[in-house]
Amino acid sequence: MLGKGRIAALGFQHVLAMYAGAVIVPLLIGGALGFTSAQMTYLVSIDIFMCGIATLLQLTMNRFFGIGLPVVLGCAVQAIAPIILIGEQYGIGAVYGSIIVSGIFVVLIAPFFSMVVRFFPPVVTGSVVTIIGLTLIPVAINNLAGGQGAADFGSLYNLGLGFGTLFAIILVYRFGRGFSKAIAVLIGLVAGSLFAAIYRGISLQPVAEAPMFHMPTPFYFGMPTFNWAAIVTMILIALVSMVESTGVYFALSDITKRKLEKSDLTKGYRAEGLAIILGGIFNTFPYTAYSQNVGLVQLSGIKTRKVIYVTAGILIVLGLLPKVGAVATIIPTPVLGGAMVAMFGMVVAQGIKMLGKVNFTSQENLLIIACSVGVGLGVTVVPDLFKVFPDFIQLFTSNGIVAGSVTAITLNIIFNIIPHRKEKEATEPARTQL
Repeated sequence: MLGKGRIAALGFQHVLAMYAGAVIVPLLIGGALGFTSAQMTYLVSIDIFMCGIATLLQLTMNRFFGIGLPVVLGCAVQAIAPIILIGEQYGIGAVYGSIIVSGIFVVLIAPFFSMVVRFFPPVVTGSVVTIIGLTLIPVAINNLAGGQGAADFGSLYNLGLGFGTLFAIILVYRFGRGFSKAIAVLIGLVAGSLFAAIYRGISLQPVAEAPMFHMPTPFYFGMPTFNWAAIVTMILIALVSMVESTGVYFALSDITKRKLEKSDLTKGYRAEGLAIILGGIFNTFPYTAYSQNVGLVQLSGIKTRKVIYVTAGILIVLGLLPKVGAVATIIPTPVLGGAMVAMFGMVVAQGIKMLGKVNFTSQENLLIIACSVGVGLGVTVVPDLFKVFPDFIQLFTSNGIVAGSVTAITLNIIFNIIPHRKEKEATEPARTQL
């Protein structure tokens, strides 16, 4: 039985695991659209606040929404480029109008989307989860080296700090006992940050510049407008997020030993749809299940939803108190990168574990795994592979996770769902020869 203190520490560990990924979305979008300092402060704060609300929607199980798994929701990273494009072409109002409509679309389509459970056997879900983990590894390595574009990228200091954090996590996990093993990532993050503060110092300027209190404001950037091109684009992004979330749901169901029914998936999709609608109203972004927290659940071995409730509560508080929330932003990038290597690696391990249920004597299954993982990694390494395609097609083909997932689903339909000609002939009754 976990005590309140331990549950709080585990919840905070989940916050740290997803915080950097969630904050980078408003920073990139706000920077590209030329937001002022005050607007950026609102954008980051309300984003963290809504991550907490969105997570609560998934945790709360009722007849209409909530999948009830230990899942954390955050901004959909694949929405960054489309949102910037919509904002530049049609204005910020069109961004939030399209987000609201896409959320309504997800809520309406949820019951039908959940009917595709049979298209996600272990050969597909295992491949998708493996692809998710593998495509996230470059993000971890870039952060470990100092962050993409950093002046000191790959310096001995950054590498030592990143690998030192990873080594600290490994040591705690190897020699720790009970609760200390469960919060190994948190201990590693604290150890890495303390070393950086002592050796080189950490700037507290982000904390000093942040306001003390912040209130969420509906339509902070003005009333939404509705443009068909923007709406179609965001609906496509929402479908992409639903595919990714499906992989996360199945990964967590495997970890928690809970079988998912069609109704569970429907409620999970509806919760995401509601989160997206609220994101549009409060001028944030689309939300999706975060795979990095799946790795943390697996790594810590703590599967209770109580921990994630604490995570959601902390996110809501941080969203109301930007000055307190800004403390998490001063964790050095290499320290976060070192922790991400462990967490994203555990996502890969979980995918491989799920693939252990696959019949590997079937050459068809081997080909599904080979092609889906190959395409997913290929697109991740060479994102301009399909640059000659129209922009709306590139929304799907430029994302390794989506490209690999679509490949796995399509090949599974071809090999395992559509009846083979010989099988069809074998089941047909013999015809009377006239």
